[in-house]
Amino acid sequence: MDEVFTLLGLGLVGFGLYDVFRGLLYPSGRGTISFWVLRLVWRLSRSTDHRWGSLAGPIGVVVVIVLWGMLQAFGWALVYYPYVPEGFYYAEGMNPEEYDDFAEALYISLVTLGTLGFGDVVPTGAWLRFVSPVEALIGFALLTATVSWFIQIYPALARRRALAVRLRALQAVGFAERVAHLDRAGASRTVDQLTADVVDVHVALVQNAESYYFREVKEDAALAVFLPYAMEIAARAGESPAEEVRLSAAMLSSAVSDIGQHLRTEFHGSGESTEEVLGAYATDHGYSTGPGRRSGRSRN
Repeated sequence: MDEVFTLLGLGLVGFGLYDVFRGLLYPSGRGTISFWVLRLVWRLSRSTDHRWGSLAGPIGVVVVIVLWGMLQAFGWALVYYPYVPEGFYYAEGMNPEEYDDFAEALYISLVTLGTLGFGDVVPTGAWLRFVSPVEALIGFALLTATVSWFIQIYPALARRRALAVRLRALQAVGFAERVAHLDRAGASRTVDQLTADVVDVHVALVQNAESYYFREVKEDAALAVFLPYAMEIAARAGESPAEEVRLSAAMLSSAVSDIGQHLRTEFHGSGESTEEVLGAYATDHGYSTGPGRRSGRSRN
């Protein structure tokens, strides 16, 4: 029976580490836990009309981190459980008979995972003395990985917001209506920069899928609101008499279609045309379906 607990514990530890690897280290990977937790939190937020939508992403990430930690803590507790208390030395004045064996195993696991031990309880078994430092190293690595996760997410959000603000500024001056009549070099350069920004945001979304669930507090910085305007710019630029502007327009249209396809496939699953997909993206985030039909709402 002891071996069953040990194997079950090692299985939990291994599954947790694999999920961290899939979610944080594997290129464009998505861990099972992060995928379902973030999706569930997002659905709960959407069911309340995103009343606290800006908190959905951060809450989801925190819940995922807590679950990763719990998998390690309970997994290692199951590994230690068959050897409590015989496999450990207790400080003078402590009576191990006063404590429940599994609660004690969980305590040992938590202080080891948090790199807080050893003090009152020290492993004495040969292999326990080996695996305890391994758990401590895993705990330190998990802490480092979760910090790096936040470091990865927020630059992706910054790029997304920058593109939204840029599109909003272009909309404010009526760029789409004027692009076909502007100087070909200036128009082409502006459209090309938009294409590069859209591609950059697309790549960031592929590498940091969890950033989708971070809803903006204000619509003025919401890409879900302003991304359809990029399609309008591409359509109007495609009417330019200058070939280089039409080529730039085709590239922008392709880039927006690509990110729209990714949004439909990986997230909301709605819409056929690019316009419908982008409208569904805005709706999923609680905004009106397009920059010209803004709801005027700003929720926390």
